[in-house]
Amino acid sequence: MRNYELTVIIDPEIAEEDVPQAMDKLNALIAKSGGDIAETNHWGRRKLSYPIGRHGEGNYVMMKVGFEPERTSELETSLNIAEEYLRHLLLRVDE
Repeated sequence: MRNYELTVIIDPEIAEEDVPQAMDKLNALIAKSGGDIAETNHWGRRKLSYPIGRHGEGNYVMMKVGFEPERTSELETSLNIAEEYLRHLLLRVDE
């Protein structure tokens, strides 16, 4: 397994009380793809550096996860399909 950092921007139109459900769905997508979550940090609602669609802000979540390298594409495909996530970035971390 390799270590990765996953940063996800959740759609700001999702109500604050529904953000934990979006994070639970994210956890389920990671587990379905065979990943292990080591750490989760919810940064909250922040202004975007550039608009994404018609959105000027988003809810940021940063996670440290472990994956087999060949399974990361499955997660990225799932994140691209899901409507509640505006953007994601998956980076390999050398430790």
